[in-house]
Amino acid sequence: MILLVVATEMEAMPLAGEKTGQPHELLVAGVGPLETAVRLTRRLCEGGAVSLVLNFGVAGAYAGSGARLLDICLAESEVMGDFGICHGERVEPLGGQLASRDFFTLDPQYVAQASEILDNQACRCKKGAFVTVNGVSATAGRGAQLRAAYNGLCENMEGGAVARVCEEFVVPCLEVRCVSNMVEDRNPGNWQLAAAVQKCGEAVSLLINYIVLI
Repeated sequence: MILLVVATEMEAMPLAGEKTGQPHELLVAGVGPLETAVRLTRRLCEGGAVSLVLNFGVAGAYAGSGARLLDICLAESEVMGDFGICHGERVEPLGGQLASRDFFTLDPQYVAQASEILDNQACRCKKGAFVTVNGVSATAGRGAQLRAAYNGLCENMEGGAVARVCEEFVVPCLEVRCVSNMVEDRNPGNWQLAAAVQKCGEAVSLLINYIVLI
């Protein structure tokens, strides 16, 4: 069974009532790493055979990353981008005894399979490093810093938490997002949120239909 994990009811809407494809379940886990980690952990502790966790939603793309508005993006890795010591626009990782895991590699077999499925269905995607943040970047400067620090493709608020919980439960994880906005000086007038939600749902529907569980 595929467990679909999404932050909000809005992002879940295109998949609500989806009946086709692999057996699956939809979990709205909340916004941010804390709520996501708690709710996903609770769900996995409840039992049931979960073969794959598929995390999806919208994202903000970094300028210069190659990702543009309404691009579908697949995570090859997740990093906790703003966990550490904040120096204005720059974040310094904690060291010594305070150091903790902040980088997670997603299952390469599923990433490759998902990329092939989407390409074959004329839904080409960008692959790269996703950055999980506790606070959405509202300036171009912060976006540029995170992009440079992690070679980041886009940012979100849940992916790193999903990857960490899946690692703990030894469940493979896949993450797909659609770019709803560029990371720039905050300007909601430039966002394409509704279109990104719909396009992401279409990509996830394709994956549910065609992915082969390993």
